[in-house]
This record gives sequence, C-alpha cells and structure tokens, in this order.
Amino acid sequence: MTRLGALITEAIVQEYGRDEFLRRLAHPFWFQSFGAVMGMDWHSSGITTSVLGALKRGLPPLSKELGLHVCGGRGAQSRKTPDELVVVGERTGINGTALATTSRLVAKVDSAAVQDGYSLYLHGFIVADDGKWVVVQQGMNEDLRQARRYHWLSEGLTSFVDSPHAAIEGHGRGEIVNLADHRADRSRASQLDLLATLGPDRIVRELSAIEAKPVVPPDQGMLPYLIMPAHHDVRETDVNMRRLHGNIAAAADRGPADFEQLLLVPGVGARTVKALALVAEVVHGAPCRFSDPARFSLAHGGKDRHPFPVPLKVYDQTINVMKSAVRKGRLGRDEELQALRRLDEQSRTLERYVTGPDLKEIVAGEFDKSAVFGGRSVFGWEPDWSGTRSGSPDRKLFDGASDAE
Repeated sequence: MTRLGALITEAIVQEYGRDEFLRRLAHPFWFQSFGAVMGMDWHSSGITTSVLGALKRGLPPLSKELGLHVCGGRGAQSRKTPDELVVVGERTGINGTALATTSRLVAKVDSAAVQDGYSLYLHGFIVADDGKWVVVQQGMNEDLRQARRYHWLSEGLTSFVDSPHAAIEGHGRGEIVNLADHRADRSRASQLDLLATLGPDRIVRELSAIEAKPVVPPDQGMLPYLIMPAHHDVRETDVNMRRLHGNIAAAADRGPADFEQLLLVPGVGARTVKALALVAEVVHGAPCRFSDPARFSLAHGGKDRHPFPVPLKVYDQTINVMKSAVRKGRLGRDEELQALRRLDEQSRTLERYVTGPDLKEIVAGEFDKSAVFGGRSVFGWEPDWSGTRSGSPDRKLFDGASDAE
C-alpha cells in the first residue's frame, strides 16, 4: 500500500496538481475507493489508518518534489501532530506554529463542539508547501464499535465553527450536538453571553431545570456523508455493475491497443490491465464515479479475503507499471500516463452498452486463480485448488501466465 499509494499520489499531482490531490483526500467516497484499490478491506474503518499510514511512509522521499507532508496518525502519534507541523514549517518556510494551532482547533471541534458519541482516536494532517492542508480524523463509538470519519479542507474554509467540514463518513446515531453548524451561531453567541453574565454556577442550575423538561429538537440539515455497510463480503448491491463491466470491457477491448508500451513490461498481462483500469479511474475519475467504493476492491482484492485474497503478483505488476509511467512523466514523457487516461475514458464509453458476468461469477473466477496470482490474506497464502475444483486455470486468458510468473 505504501508503494502504490505514493505512485497514485504522484500521478495525480503530475496530472492535476497538488491542490486537486488535497481535494480528493477530503472527498469521503474517493478516499474509501483509494484505500480499496490498494487492497485494504473495502468497508473497514481501518481503511483510514491504513491510507494515512501508507502515505506517511510513502511520501517523505517525494516531499521535496511533490511539496506534500503527512503528519499525525493514530493514538499517541496523533498528539505529536502539532510538533511535526512546526518541524515542517521550519523546513519549508510556512507558518508551522499557526498550523499547529489549526491542528489543535480542528481536533477540538470534532471532540467538543461536535458531540455525537464518537471519541477521536486518529488525526491525520496533510499540508502542502504553500500552507494549504487537509485533515482526516476519525472517532470511535465504543458501545457500537463503529467509526466516524471527518474530512476538513483549507480551501474555502472561512470559519472553524460555521459548517467547516468538507464531509463526514459514518452512521447517524441518536441526537447530535453540533455547535459547528452554521445554524448554531445564535447558540454559540448565547453561550458566551451566559458565561459572562451568569457565571458557571448559575448555568449549572439553569441546565438542570432545562433537562427536567421534554425538549423537541429542531430539524437538522445533513452534510453529505458516506455510510459503509456492516457486512464484510462484497455484494452486487454494493457495486455499480454497469461501471464494473465498463472497466472490464475497457481492459479487454482497448488494453492491448492502448497499452503497447506498458505490455512490454515483463510480466504484465490481461489481469494486470484489469487492475489498472480501476487504478486509472482513481487517478482520473470524476467525483461522481466513486459512489460505489466496493467496486475498487475488484482491482486487488482485500486482506480479509473479501472480495478475494490480494493477488500479490498482479499487485506487484500494477506497481511496476505505475512506477514506469510516473518516472517517465517526470521527464516529460507522459505517453504511459496518457494510456491510463485513455483506459479510464474507454471504461466510461463502454459502460453505456456492455454487459458481463454477475459479481458472484467474477469473484469465483478470482478465487479459482488465486494461487496462480499469488493470492494472500491475513489467513495466509491461498492453496492451489486446481486439482480439486474446476481444473487448471486457463492460462491463455493471461497472456501465457505472464501475470503469474
């Protein structure tokens, strides 16, 4: 994940710029798809920790070139974020002290001003050399064992307490006290006035009297947010099959023609091109394309074996192709990055009319060939079922087994 995440980041920055990469991190559907295409459990709250961890490990060697710095993390590491930002400021010339204050304020808003039953345990702060930033932080409801993710983006932010979130991911549970909502402006002003005129003791007495009476909460607006299901398996209802069939058809129809140079890379075959069709969409796709993050798990599976074990040999070839494309792109030779763009464009064209197998058939095919592709999960390597199940995989489908050897 560290290697692929860094390469996808570099490709996006080369093609669309640093600001666009920050915007995408602030988009919950893209963020979830980004983690899924890298092989993390598509539905898991752990995708946040894994994505931020992969970027924090993978981007430092590229920090001077890309001008991006990842600070913070989970647990104790999150509390080191202000100090890390000060160090970044000293190294780049931006105001690290102000960024450290921003980090504390953002964390305080989602832990105190927003009271929704979720306690923050992860705080990731990604900052650019020009001072623009995105924050991704996550809280856990210990009773429900569910997480909620909060996205912040400096672009367009005018107030930390006036609807500042770019997005929120998670289930709505019960009543929420949200003093960061723009409609809470009068409440915030009244609280300050009460504190100045009544003092804390009088406020406690007034609160006790209020809590003794039934309160009818006002209608609350809702930020756009992503809700992930509890089930681990990828179901057809989780995937936009029209888009998936477009991805598969583009890989089969246009892959060999548009990827002439990429297919010369030793080991790259049709299965790798299928994965690249989904990686290409993560790099080039429009925001509306990520409403079904589960689809992107069909690129490299999941470490929990859903929808299938991670095919490490395919994964390695995806990394090799992306590394080649990004390195040549640095030198102004963008033919391979443009091939990725064409593959994504072809997916959108073909999805209008192509059909294909259902999801169960696609997943079953991946399991049948899992051992050939170096399938691995947290449960270990996949055994070779070729002698006991449907027989030996059809190697002709994979350019003479190039993806497996």
